[in-house]
Amino acid sequence: MVVRIKFRRTPKAAIKRRKKRQVALAIAALLPPLALTAALFAFWRIAADLKLSGNFAISSGLFSHWQVWMGAAVFLQTCAFALNRYGKGEDAAAS
Repeated sequence: MVVRIKFRRTPKAAIKRRKKRQVALAIAALLPPLALTAALFAFWRIAADLKLSGNFAISSGLFSHWQVWMGAAVFLQTCAFALNRYGKGEDAAAS
């Protein structure tokens, strides 16, 4: 008795989608440390305003405000969450 196993070929679109998901997961892994850094800059700026620490590194311009740094931290963390969700899309449904 001869048993033949036929493997389906994976469509090219599925391969591209898988690669995009892997890239999304790689970028999502890099964003939380950046978000933490932005949050630390925000807290440093607040401490500098309250005279609890030394002068903030950026004394004028857009990035001299703590609100900008905190907004950047929230934005980066939200992007990391969204990319993680996209990257684990099919795997989470199968589990």
